[in-house]
Amino acid sequence: MAATIELYLVRHAVAAERGPNYPDDRQRPLTSEGVSRFKQSVEGLKGFDVKLELIVTSPLVRATHTAELLAAGIGGKPRLESLDALAPGGRMAHVLEAVTKYSKRASHIALVGHEPDLGELAARLLRSRGTVEFKKGAVCCLELDGAMPNGPGTLKWLLPPRALRKIRK
Repeated sequence: MAATIELYLVRHAVAAERGPNYPDDRQRPLTSEGVSRFKQSVEGLKGFDVKLELIVTSPLVRATHTAELLAAGIGGKPRLESLDALAPGGRMAHVLEAVTKYSKRASHIALVGHEPDLGELAARLLRSRGTVEFKKGAVCCLELDGAMPNGPGTLKWLLPPRALRKIRK
């Protein structure tokens, strides 16, 4: 088990609007602008020397596509896995169980999901009241003790997508 775990929480990039074109919310794709902007954000992550071994994503199309863009852009060939509990309204207890399981084999993990669930997860891991707000495409880095991957953790940084795009190499 790793002494320290870096857990990155990533909200999916900008997706198509809900409506008659996507009666099944699970199928809404990223917009072309969302794809372009998130690719630029990933370049910004490189400025923080982010390394990922594992990217775990919600099974919804917009989150899965965001995770694929992250994996392709960050380098190092991180493994991609899907976790139903990261879908909107998923059980936080299942996400926390998964973090514990994944932390036994990886020390640099990203979870790609949705609001308000990611904000609630971040607050839970920081032992904070309320939630942490994630804009679409925002990324947060938490440092967790490998012996206690469910927190309390330390917030290393939280950046909205606009800031990530500005610091790209």
